[in-house]
Amino acid sequence: MRPKSPIFEAMNLLGLIHEKTESAEEKELLLTAAEALRFINATGQQYEFDDYRQELRTEGPEMVVASFATREEAEAWLKNHPKPPYMTLVLIADQYHLVRYDRDSNFRKLVPTYSVEYHFEEMMKDGRPPPPVASFDTREQARAWFYGLPERPSQAVIQLGGEPYLAAYHRNIDHLAFHPFSLFERFLEWRKTLKEKKDTEEPEPHSQ
Repeated sequence: MRPKSPIFEAMNLLGLIHEKTESAEEKELLLTAAEALRFINATGQQYEFDDYRQELRTEGPEMVVASFATREEAEAWLKNHPKPPYMTLVLIADQYHLVRYDRDSNFRKLVPTYSVEYHFEEMMKDGRPPPPVASFDTREQARAWFYGLPERPSQAVIQLGGEPYLAAYHRNIDHLAFHPFSLFERFLEWRKTLKEKKDTEEPEPHSQ
């Protein structure tokens, strides 16, 4: 006998809440949530949904659906994709990019995003990266070590070429990405520049 699916249990719960809800707007939102779960089941994506939920419980950075060595490879993938995944993330040379797609106009674009930098911010509460668990001279050495572990973690802080890196394992595509913590310094500079620009554009209050 198949174990009871949490999807169906969640749909039943949404149905019960729907019956007790009086707001028409909230009823529509509950119906949308139930239909989203029904879509996952009807399209055979239940295992993928289970994997996604498991990924959310890990400590690693955000999930991606594909990884490419070059921008050209990523652009070719997006151009030839019959149904590009809407507003999802991919890696290009281990840098996060957002997939922009509009079905009506067939607009397609890959936009760099600061996903891993926000993840670094959560990791560096004291302003420093966590201590590394291993040190390597090359990525090949680090990759061989990581894939040789009895159980591959979602992430590991390592020393690579004398610099702190985050080795992030994307289990759904079996890809090991290397993210230098120096990205966070550039991110802080970008945020500072953005704030300064905003401050200069804001009008000064009129004196009474």
